[in-house]
Amino acid sequence: MLTTTNADAADASVSVSTDWSAVGPMAMCVTLLIAAEFMPVSLLTPIASDLHASVGMAGQTISISGLFAVVTSLYIATFAAQYDRRHLLIGLTAVMLLSLVLIALAPNFLILMVARAMLGVVIGGFWSLATATVMRLAP
Repeated sequence: MLTTTNADAADASVSVSTDWSAVGPMAMCVTLLIAAEFMPVSLLTPIASDLHASVGMAGQTISISGLFAVVTSLYIATFAAQYDRRHLLIGLTAVMLLSLVLIALAPNFLILMVARAMLGVVIGGFWSLATATVMRLAP
């Protein structure tokens, strides 16, 4: 006969709550990434006027993040195999925050493009790693 003790039940509840506590920050990062990825599409005209660029040039900020996201998603698995995924996701989150601050404060078009390229790296890396990570956290 299999018996469980209160200590076993307490350990199980701590383990489950610990796993679920990581899902919230992952969801917040996903929300920020989606907003950062798609919001500039509706703001191309104001971005162009603020940076004294054409609307077409402002549109390239969308393209550069997509380009870097694709390239990163192709190579992140090889890179991630050498590191703990938790640390890699924390690093990507830090790069995301830095890129968002740079985007918000960009004084010129070059800084905006560099910041959007950084965001593209985060998008490609985060989307490639996040699904597998969340599946391990909350099966």
